[in-house]
Amino acid sequence: MGEKIRILGIAPYEAMKTAMLRLAQNRSELELDVYVGDLHYGVEIVRHHMDEYYDAIISRGGTAELIEQVADVPVVEISLSVYDILRAMKLAENYKERYAIVGFPSITGSAHVLCDLLRYQIDIFTIHSGDEVLSTMEKIKEEGYRMVVCDMISHTKAKDLGLNAILITSGVESIESAFDQAVKISRSYMKVYHESLFLKNVLKNAGNNTVIFDERGELYLSLWDRENEERIIGILKKELPQVLAADSHKIFRNLDGTLFSIVGRVIPYRGRKYVAFYFTESKIPITQGKYGILFSDKKEAEDQFFNSFYSMAGAMGGLAESIDQISQSTFPVMITGEKGTGKEQIARALYTKSPLQANPLVTIDCSQLAEKGWNYLMNHYNSPFNDSDNTIYIKNVDALPPERSRQLLSVIVDMNLHKRNRLLFSCVSPRDAVLPPEGQAFVKQLSCLTVCLPPLRERIHELAALASIYLSTLNVSLGKQLIGVEPRAMEMLQSYEWPQNYTQFKRVMNELAVLTDTPYITGNSVAALLDKERSFISAGPEAAALPAAMDLHRPLEDINRDIIKKALADNQGNQSVTAKQLGISRTTLWRYLKQA
Repeated sequence: MGEKIRILGIAPYEAMKTAMLRLAQNRSELELDVYVGDLHYGVEIVRHHMDEYYDAIISRGGTAELIEQVADVPVVEISLSVYDILRAMKLAENYKERYAIVGFPSITGSAHVLCDLLRYQIDIFTIHSGDEVLSTMEKIKEEGYRMVVCDMISHTKAKDLGLNAILITSGVESIESAFDQAVKISRSYMKVYHESLFLKNVLKNAGNNTVIFDERGELYLSLWDRENEERIIGILKKELPQVLAADSHKIFRNLDGTLFSIVGRVIPYRGRKYVAFYFTESKIPITQGKYGILFSDKKEAEDQFFNSFYSMAGAMGGLAESIDQISQSTFPVMITGEKGTGKEQIARALYTKSPLQANPLVTIDCSQLAEKGWNYLMNHYNSPFNDSDNTIYIKNVDALPPERSRQLLSVIVDMNLHKRNRLLFSCVSPRDAVLPPEGQAFVKQLSCLTVCLPPLRERIHELAALASIYLSTLNVSLGKQLIGVEPRAMEMLQSYEWPQNYTQFKRVMNELAVLTDTPYITGNSVAALLDKERSFISAGPEAAALPAAMDLHRPLEDINRDIIKKALADNQGNQSVTAKQLGISRTTLWRYLKQA
């Protein structure tokens, strides 16, 4: 056995990475490393690993074409087989609205043949370069199509334009064929890497915290092995002009509680200038106990939203246009809806579409705020309330005790917080209520715009289409090849009440997809899972904590606490309704719950 062929795999989605690793285990001649990255992000991954002596790179579609422009080794493209295209077309059969097939000639040629053989009446659009993708997708949307069956580059553009998309995934046959080609090419064309003295000099005493740019501002090398790499790259890019002008530049940055001293130096190489940044770190004291407060950026918010129910085109229903319009305003917004209707995802959508999307999103969960977290918000000099031009999302305001709710409103008004930042609020509405009393004070005092999210039971007629689109997403993430839901199973899903709304729907579909090993989700599977859901909800955490019979041989304080917990469970956790029912104040109710 000769020397192993070292291959770098760039998979456009996670399931392909899993498949590549699994197949490579059976090939003793290969040594494979796989990373997930699509289009330009995939190119950046390749650049990051250019010095690791790979013999070939394997990727797919438009990502493979872009990698060819920067790689010093052969790039092998994973092709899409006729069976891959047929499988995606079968999945699309469950979608009742107008859709089209979009792709390069290698895809659309096979699609035309399949449509002729199967007598399918499907519109097909052919693109010949990556530059045509956006204009083609815009044309498709203008002509009334709601969904496309496509490859990864078209899939990304479709999502950006609000179209549903079913990704044509590569089967094992296509991956095996790419491995064969990579081995053949590598053995006949083994290009030897020549490591230059440039990198040796740059990295000589640099340690693990070094980032290098070329004079055009393009990232050349990054040894930053921590989170928030994009944030670091953005900070350093702003310093490039000063380093290039002075040949050397030093800055300080406080990143996640660590003080970094960053030195930038110009290093000439083969007639060009490169800028190397070296990091030296030292710990500084920071305030602890910020439980219930989360800082995130646009990319993190987009990633969270992309994995949510609302990321599917059409899932927002009639709210989509309102969200786009509200996101551009500066007024505070109150988001209401029953439990599980996705209020936090709507807040993320408002943030990522807003003019302040380049600045942080600060999420404050009132139901999770500990005493230290509250004091940090109200009294600490580094509180997000003292900053400006951020988006602050205060969720579950109905969970605040009355005195804290009044204090929060007073602080917002006194500090002009709603003028200096974009404020988003949310509260849980009881069934069939528009705006609970807990949220009314914020709406009236701050002149909030309101977004009321409908429960899933009001959109049952859309369930079949939503299920098909979500199954397509699950096929990609789980590496499955599900085609749809049996008619009897769909009837069961449509007749269910969905008391926990979209969150519950997503959880149920996730479990059905994981457990199903047939092309279609069966009625038996749905019946069993919905029975479990009914049992789980009827014996929720509040109900499970209550004794079967009230034990009166205990202190009165304990008996009162059990009564309050049962009333709260009966009222679906609504503290205002519970307090009114028991004839006590919300402050008293909160005190009992805090002691529980």
